[in-house]
Amino acid sequence: MFDAVTLERRAGAGPVLNALGYLGALALGLGLSLAVLVAAGVPTGALFDELVVQVFLSPAGLARTVTMATPMMLGALAAALCLRLKFWNIGIEGQLWLGAICATAVALNDLGGPLRLPLMMLAAMVGGASWILPAAWLKIRLGVSEVIVTLLMSNMAYLLMQHLLFGPFGDPTFNFPTSPVFDPGERLARLGWGDVNAGLALALLAVAVASLALGATRFGFAARFVGDNPRAARTLGFPVRRVLMVSILAGGAMAGLAGGVIVAGTEFRLTQAVGLNMTFNGIVIAALARNAPGWIPLWALFIAGLNVAGASLKVFYGVSEGIVLVVQGVILLALVTGSFVTTFRLRIGRRAVA
Repeated sequence: MFDAVTLERRAGAGPVLNALGYLGALALGLGLSLAVLVAAGVPTGALFDELVVQVFLSPAGLARTVTMATPMMLGALAAALCLRLKFWNIGIEGQLWLGAICATAVALNDLGGPLRLPLMMLAAMVGGASWILPAAWLKIRLGVSEVIVTLLMSNMAYLLMQHLLFGPFGDPTFNFPTSPVFDPGERLARLGWGDVNAGLALALLAVAVASLALGATRFGFAARFVGDNPRAARTLGFPVRRVLMVSILAGGAMAGLAGGVIVAGTEFRLTQAVGLNMTFNGIVIAALARNAPGWIPLWALFIAGLNVAGASLKVFYGVSEGIVLVVQGVILLALVTGSFVTTFRLRIGRRAVA
């Protein structure tokens, strides 16, 4: 029989093993996800058409997917910038709502003149960063759990948005809690392909800047070191607190920018439905991309495609929205398991026979 079973970290998995583990886990997750959809009542023959053709191969479907993926890229970037430093940002939606509120405030008060639209985006970033600041300060200075603080701050942001929509920001000509419609000069330009707008360029630019900053600058090296071993980084004289604060505030700013892109690019007003489920989607995309900004656009398209397909499956096959979340969770769990297998190995010792 077995004498002992131990878990050992592999000395070096190598790129081949990592790639095989990643692809194998992805294939397993996709296979299980298809089984879940079939069990939910989707005909096997309709899976390819609903999940691939209607989402990625038709112009209208791809336009909807890209439009939905645009703020998801920013939400995932908000998660990745924090997760790289072991800061669990569970309040992405709250920071997004503050960004949307600040952008709407600029629009409704006619601030900025000809620079109003850039000012709206800047205000959105400042709003998101300011809303994550208390959680960052409490974590760095006092060691308070960021999970609790960001979650509570998110609830406060939602209540603030409710107050504004039922009060100062409410549209008196409309019976629902929404702000007045933005003027044409307060909207992001459409790119002539469905609802795809200039927010896509902002999201891709943010991803490119983050990739460059983390991969080719001294700050990026310091951030990777602090994320891997903050105690060693502090011992070697790295400005750990400064690196943490800058990265976390940058994550909040990206979440706020996502809110600004939604209200100025697709909704053209502030509503209660802005950015729903962005925390979950952002964390899932960041985890699938392994917190590497360069992979975020690809996985954002994938998750957005699942959501677009889920809306179609809900209408034609009665699939609940929860099934889409289950599919995302199955794929994420499979990839996490694959990462575990390529990182660790089981060492089994057998009893010696007398």
